[in-house]
Amino acid sequence: MNKSHLEYLASPAWADRLATELLPWIERVADLGDDVLEIGPGPGLTTDILRQRAARVTAVEIDDALAGALAERLRGTNVEVIHGTAADTGLAAGRFSAATSFSMLHHVPSAREQDRILAEVYRVLRPGAALLVTDARDLDALRERHADDVFVPLSEDTLVSRLHTAGFTDVEVEIRDTEIRLTARKA
Repeated sequence: MNKSHLEYLASPAWADRLATELLPWIERVADLGDDVLEIGPGPGLTTDILRQRAARVTAVEIDDALAGALAERLRGTNVEVIHGTAADTGLAAGRFSAATSFSMLHHVPSAREQDRILAEVYRVLRPGAALLVTDARDLDALRERHADDVFVPLSEDTLVSRLHTAGFTDVEVEIRDTEIRLTARKA
């Protein structure tokens, strides 16, 4: 992730956007339950929202520095930070009451690797559990903001079929100005 993008994800502006836009959406679309998996927390502002709404949160972060900083900041809380890949978490099958990924999947270098993550998330969710995702749309302005960064947006044309292939049902996709929001459930 490029420096300016990372700085934004740790900023008061991002925290405000999460409080005014993301949180109301989460509360409207799903019950997170007691044990939430977060994929790609980055600096952890989204983790802060989740840990206030679930008894337990497990955050999987691939970046060593981000995982270390988040683990240190949240030591002694209801959050476990795992430094590793979301495509192969090693976590127990059927454990989680919900899974989330907020503005992260477009940083995964290929659609194939994104699909591996979706399959792993499906594996670790309980039956009936929700997946909540927000992610960037494929827009020129967003591509420019991701200069010198990985930017592989989810294809709006194939997203639903990819989720079905991973096993998800009840897929609902909302296309907004600059982002995609989706919910799906484990069968």
